[in-house]
Amino acid sequence: MRRLLLAGLAAFTALPALAAPPAQPLDLETIMANPDWIGQPVESPYWSADGQAIYYQLKRDGSQVRDLYRVDPATGRSEKLDPAAVAGADAPSVYDRTHRYAAFVRHGDVFLRTLADGRTVQVTQTVEDESAPQFSADSRALQYRSGNDWYRYDLARGVSAPVAVLKFADDPDQKKTDALEDEQLELFSTLRQLKADKDAEKANARALAAADPGRAPQPFWLGDKIVAVDTELSPDGRWLLVVTRPKSYETGRHPKLTHYVTDSGYAEGEDTRVYVGHNEPAAQSLLLLDLREHRHYALPTDSLPGIKDDPLASIRAQTVAALKKAGKDDDAEALKAPEVRPVRIVSSAEDGGGGGIVWSADGRNLAIQLRAIDNKDRWIASVDFARHALTNQQRLYDDAWINWNFNDFGWLKDNRTLWYLSEETGWSQLYVKPLDGKARALTSGKFEVSHPQLSEDGQWFYLRTNRVAPYSYDVYRVPSAGGELVRVTQYQGMDGFALSPDGSRLAVLHSAPYVFDQLAVQPAAGGTPRELTHTMKRAFAAHDWITPKIVQVPSSHGAGTIYAKYYGPADESAAAKPAVIFVHGAGYTQNVTLSSPYYFREQMFHNMLVQKGYVVLDMDYRASEGYGRAWRDAIYRQMGHPELEDLLDGKAWLVKHHHVDPKRVGIYGGSYGGFMTEMALLRAPGEFAAGAALRPVSDWRLYNHEYTANILNTPELDPHAYAISSPINFADQLADPLLIEHGLIDDNVLAADSIRLYQRFIELHKKNFWMSLYPMERHGFVHPDSWYDEYRRIDELFDTYVKPAGR
Repeated sequence: MRRLLLAGLAAFTALPALAAPPAQPLDLETIMANPDWIGQPVESPYWSADGQAIYYQLKRDGSQVRDLYRVDPATGRSEKLDPAAVAGADAPSVYDRTHRYAAFVRHGDVFLRTLADGRTVQVTQTVEDESAPQFSADSRALQYRSGNDWYRYDLARGVSAPVAVLKFADDPDQKKTDALEDEQLELFSTLRQLKADKDAEKANARALAAADPGRAPQPFWLGDKIVAVDTELSPDGRWLLVVTRPKSYETGRHPKLTHYVTDSGYAEGEDTRVYVGHNEPAAQSLLLLDLREHRHYALPTDSLPGIKDDPLASIRAQTVAALKKAGKDDDAEALKAPEVRPVRIVSSAEDGGGGGIVWSADGRNLAIQLRAIDNKDRWIASVDFARHALTNQQRLYDDAWINWNFNDFGWLKDNRTLWYLSEETGWSQLYVKPLDGKARALTSGKFEVSHPQLSEDGQWFYLRTNRVAPYSYDVYRVPSAGGELVRVTQYQGMDGFALSPDGSRLAVLHSAPYVFDQLAVQPAAGGTPRELTHTMKRAFAAHDWITPKIVQVPSSHGAGTIYAKYYGPADESAAAKPAVIFVHGAGYTQNVTLSSPYYFREQMFHNMLVQKGYVVLDMDYRASEGYGRAWRDAIYRQMGHPELEDLLDGKAWLVKHHHVDPKRVGIYGGSYGGFMTEMALLRAPGEFAAGAALRPVSDWRLYNHEYTANILNTPELDPHAYAISSPINFADQLADPLLIEHGLIDDNVLAADSIRLYQRFIELHKKNFWMSLYPMERHGFVHPDSWYDEYRRIDELFDTYVKPAGR
């Protein structure tokens, strides 16, 4: 064991220092209390527009309010901003190509800063939320958006105007006449003259508008069959890309949850997300608007390589054959493969992103990242403006599914060379590709590269990687022209970074197992960092926390090494002892790192378990992040199977190396970890003495489409994958004590999931299963009383069924 003393951090914040009380034995009341007693992580750091200060947020003690702080990186002096100072604070900024101006969004409005004298102009003052400011290629205008509408602020004239008016209806001037109308015009000269006068007036109005830049632009009539989900304006103001979906698209039936404890005293319902397979996401299409010529063009996707293939052909054939054999011809017909697979824009605004469309800084080139709805292909395509067509630049295919992460891409400073991340080698690496040339890897190896940032001068890429070891993350940099990948920071628990506007310094977020995110600044080329914050409380640091030991568990199923964190006493004896295996959530996340864990309460609980005589193992089973594509893809069409093999290997390792009694091993986890707890007890009865499943998925047919269809396809197409991956289908094998705990207003994994499994156990006449429901909790618990009750029950479960042998 070691005591974490944080006084060595050179930090200055406005938080008062607390006297350190004597260290006390851990108890659940303390561990599960409001975490304000621990300290606050530094959140959302960014540089001021002039690069002379760094802003960051801290949660206020006793409240969910975040206060804004400003720190001088040269002196380390930090101050909390009062409301008046917040009103004048900078926000994350963008710059024009000459670096004369900066722009940012504050409280939903756009501001323009002249960097030489600091003069700031408020560009908008509306009830709408403006966003995405960018400077025009010639630095004469500031462009920004409100919803899907784009505006141009002329820096010289100080005037804002829309760059395009989108109308999702048919053009009234293009109304087709019928035979009767034609006859009327043929018969009556007066009607012909009236029509000619109207047409002349419209033509004159169009000519006047075209010649007068002070007028609002003429509308684009795009038809009444589509709606916009995203728009992106070229920096030169010539083009607008519009992402659309069918207007007729309906999401499908929404399951409901019930709030039983309400302000009104009445039970109230709430709609949640649609079940997987009940309606696929809406297919998206692309329109390119020429703002100068006032024309629009469709950008078809049918030329993308592989888009007419059916990667699910073999599975589809098996399912269709089974349906036809059962006489369900209509269902079989519904599974017919499309001639051209539908696509969506990666991280489109409809998905809460916007990063799937990137213009070059000069506005002359456009790259779009598209993903097949079946999740097997990702394309990065450029746009041929002369042909109004997509040109494929990179195709990434995965038999399982394209990763949620590692989809960053953009342009080098030459405006003609793409950079992007790709898992094509099995590991996320950084590539560059000229539009008319071959791709070249800037990084390579069996490690993951993420969060690339190009320096302002275009010479360097800064990125996050675990090159040293899967669990160790730092900032590295590599020349954009190619060269050596060089380590910049030495934290091993680096969690985020931001380049200063001039590219000379890095603001770095870093943490450790018992230290929340802290802020430091250091030279971008490497060197000694200056620590800027110290936000942990002394009451927390006073405890002798166990330093988790990162261990390597050998796989008995050919998977290589399974990394894990081991918690045990410093003076471990040879006596047989009980153990608990913790299973992290999300499936694709990484908990075995040298950073502060997301599961900080669980980490304290593990310390308490060791204090009570247990040892604890926390594993990055297959499907976890940080170990490459094959590790992630291992669960394709068989969720809960490779992971269970890894957990059983972890148990065997504990028995072999730490004198653990194989009959006294418990298991627990939340969300995906709750799912795995149920799979462990139901698919491997007798292996675990007891399990606690928190907010678990018990039937993947009830989960959402975006996550589940990646891994299991859809229930209609791949029913076998769902059958073998859902705990409810193994309910008849329950033999060991199982505690299920679920928030009743969980809108991620619905409580109905656990209630259905509970009813299944009832009908099977099973014993030793319990369920605890929390009326005011969603997926992530927020109330200390609920946290305490949840873990009190887990602690009692383990003390009753896992610890025994003398207790």
